[in-house]
Amino acid sequence: MSFEVVSSGQLRQYIEKVERLEEEKAELMEAIRDVFGEAKGNGFDVKIMKQVLKMRKMKQEELMEQEELLTLYLQALGMVPASQPSDGIDAAA
Repeated sequence: MSFEVVSSGQLRQYIEKVERLEEEKAELMEAIRDVFGEAKGNGFDVKIMKQVLKMRKMKQEELMEQEELLTLYLQALGMVPASQPSDGIDAAA
């Protein structure tokens, strides 16, 4: 498309559509905040819930790799005992 030929009607439609979507997005974000607020009011840890949501989006292989690296790093820092070779890597060990 040439810069000289711009359909103002079409451009306006795109801009207004994006504006409506932004409004919907803001409403959805508020609804999500409300759900987290309700969960917090019932004693749930919102930070942990967000981590669980993030993990549920991951592929199984990616999740396993992340858990293994986390355990390895924690072991390297002396924050969890090193696993025995026969135990494998287990963050709960």
